[in-house]
Amino acid sequence: MKALIVSGTGEQPRIADVVLPPVGPGEVRVRIRAAGVCHSDLSMVNGTLAPSYPLVLGHEAAGVVTEVGPADATGRVAVGDHVVLNWAPPCRECWHCTHGEPWLCADGGRPSAPRGHLASGEATHVTLGLGALAEEVVVPSHAVVPVPADLPADVAALLGCAVLTATGAVNRTAGVRPGQSVVVIGLGGVGLATLIAARAAGADPVIGVDLSETKRDLAMAAGATHFLVSDDKIPKSVRTLTDGRGADHAIECAGRAATINTAWRATRRGGQVTVVGMGARDDLVSLSALDIFHSARTLRSSVYGSSDPDRDLPTLAAAVHAGTLDLSPLITDRIPLESAPDAFDRMSRGLGARSVILFD
Repeated sequence: MKALIVSGTGEQPRIADVVLPPVGPGEVRVRIRAAGVCHSDLSMVNGTLAPSYPLVLGHEAAGVVTEVGPADATGRVAVGDHVVLNWAPPCRECWHCTHGEPWLCADGGRPSAPRGHLASGEATHVTLGLGALAEEVVVPSHAVVPVPADLPADVAALLGCAVLTATGAVNRTAGVRPGQSVVVIGLGGVGLATLIAARAAGADPVIGVDLSETKRDLAMAAGATHFLVSDDKIPKSVRTLTDGRGADHAIECAGRAATINTAWRATRRGGQVTVVGMGARDDLVSLSALDIFHSARTLRSSVYGSSDPDRDLPTLAAAVHAGTLDLSPLITDRIPLESAPDAFDRMSRGLGARSVILFD
């Protein structure tokens, strides 16, 4: 099968032939119908994360089950089921899973796992246990979640990462309530999905912030009431839009120390800062000890939206299916696999929202 791979840090992604292993017990084979190009995939390429190479990229995808492994007693899925891939399937047995925190499962968090080989025989690895920018994947059966067959594949693909992460950050981690003010910093795919979720939660105002003026129309289409181009006056501008206090919630989706500091300063006393963006290990955040005490703000991260995909993905799919959750502003490019390297280039330059690879 064809897949998008990268051979090392800083290398250009390329299309290659990859051979997957046979489907084993407790596994399924999925024919991918659509896959999103996510910033976490870029982190595998640019050195923010340290996976093993050569690496099949991709983890945000939807497809159809074509084979179920022998002696699969789970009964989760059958051949022909339409599914969304889950890059962080909980084990349901570790301390975190048994204490209501499946998004922190001890089994998760590894950037890559060995699976398959190149046509040359060289062993390959797959991103977050999936490697979904490919025509097919072989994954554990608990790494897929069934969705309605008539759910558009391009939209279904986004549910497994950008949308679940964003809606969970707003509703579960931050707990945004109607009438509260929200500022979202960094308007890539996850940031735009966060605007959609904040508006759906009844937040007002909803302020989008990005480095690029080109994100204005996307932000407004996603539900922002205001858009600001990022500069050193963002905290003051946010206070102007929130009766001088600052936002009740700042949700940071860029994964940089500088934007986390901006989010902190744009939030009111007693407000909440939620970090969704995944940053570099050596990009350190510095806060004054006095400011921490005096501001009474809360700073926390949101891993996979503090969500349980088995519970929350079907709910999101039902909302899209019913027309109550409109994700159309998130997709700016629908492209074939051969155009995926260009999508990585656009994403690295902050252009557009999500590029979605269509396989059929």
